[in-house]
Amino acid sequence: MDLVIIILALGLLMLIAYRGFSVILFAPLCALLAVILTEPSYALPFFSNIFMEKMVGFIKNYFPVFLLGAVFGKLVEMSGIAESIAKIIINLVGRKRAILAIVLMCAILTYSGVSLFVVAFAVYPFAANLFREANIPKRLIPGTIALGALSFTMDAMPGTPQIQNVIPTSFFKTDIYAAPILGIIGSLFVLCLGLLYLERRRKKAQMAGEGYFGFNGAGEETAVAAETVNMSAAPSTNSASIGRQVLAFVPLILVGVANKFFTISIPKWYPEGFDFSKLGLEAFGKVDLATVTGIWSVELALVLGILTALAYDWKRVTSGFQQGINASIGGALLAAMNTGSEYGFGGVIASLPGFVTVRDSISHTFTNPLINGAVTTNVLAGITGSASGGMGIALSAMGDKYIQAITQYNIPPEVMHRVVAMASGGMDSLPHNGAVITLLAVTGLTHKQAYGDIFAVTIFKTLACFFVILVYSLTGLV
Repeated sequence: MDLVIIILALGLLMLIAYRGFSVILFAPLCALLAVILTEPSYALPFFSNIFMEKMVGFIKNYFPVFLLGAVFGKLVEMSGIAESIAKIIINLVGRKRAILAIVLMCAILTYSGVSLFVVAFAVYPFAANLFREANIPKRLIPGTIALGALSFTMDAMPGTPQIQNVIPTSFFKTDIYAAPILGIIGSLFVLCLGLLYLERRRKKAQMAGEGYFGFNGAGEETAVAAETVNMSAAPSTNSASIGRQVLAFVPLILVGVANKFFTISIPKWYPEGFDFSKLGLEAFGKVDLATVTGIWSVELALVLGILTALAYDWKRVTSGFQQGINASIGGALLAAMNTGSEYGFGGVIASLPGFVTVRDSISHTFTNPLINGAVTTNVLAGITGSASGGMGIALSAMGDKYIQAITQYNIPPEVMHRVVAMASGGMDSLPHNGAVITLLAVTGLTHKQAYGDIFAVTIFKTLACFFVILVYSLTGLV
């Protein structure tokens, strides 16, 4: 019965999210339903001391990353950086390789720290123009953006400042560059399979006579984002224009370089951590530097990225600065609260008797901690529809056990970090995932029209996680 209660609560939350209702409200309600069905008198204590503590703890640690990533992404869009990058990529790969161009553009933006939700809005106008010009079916755009933004650059590539790669640093005391060789191998696995799949889909549609608007060659745009970017003009050969386009990469590169610099420097700045008792503020305790270095590094790097994005085209940014910043802050609040609420939900579920049954079942089935971590995180991310939420549930419930297990099996924590991060970005993109729903809304398409390609990318991403485990087991590469 305890297991049925958990399945009921998880299934209800998944259904509600799929229907488009906010998990900020319904995650605590579903969690409390599970508690009430287990023992009604536990409801209020569980809400105050587990749900709220977990949610607030998550927001305390990671909200600045959400906020700075959203602001940086919006400034990249407003300043014209995204437009300049798009032109360079198109000049390099050609207009006929529209799928590759959009994947590369998404990958560059997400790897530099632009929020996943922002990427969809920033890239879609370029994707729509390129796909229309190449007469590639519009329904392939969501899968293309998903491959570039929601897969390898989200959690596999070492150094990505996305939240899915930041969360494990607090648990395993690693940094975002953990297991670089395995991360690169996993990224290439996803990228190659994804591009082969999308190109195969494009050729099949071409042979069937399907164009951008379908088989009849006509249709109307219904997307949220305006398709007004003019990419049809011949590329400029003016040296000043080319130089300015190249400068567009400076803020993105700076984020990566600064991230590495701060990761190395912060421990030197605070070699003994930071003890508030020395200031007479005993109530605030001591900062464990190993758990915050990864987070602080990302935050400081994104601040520098924001400043350089502002400097790229100050006049263009300031013309709509207030509206753009307010929109990015609203998006960051929504994303952080959604994930925090799912994190709190996971904390409650992990405290119920039924979860012990699930945990022990997975532990007994998969004794290898890497496989155990991958399966647990993947399943929970799929159920909650959130990579960071599913990872948070898994690590909050099993983090200490994973640390003990990898010590026993002599597995570097960096490998566990990379495996768990990659697993979180596998089955998380089921139909009720917030990023998937946002992506389809931006492109004006339905699940029926375009979700199949997103799901294919999801499968490749899930396979990549276990492929990385196999590579490590056979070679010992980190």
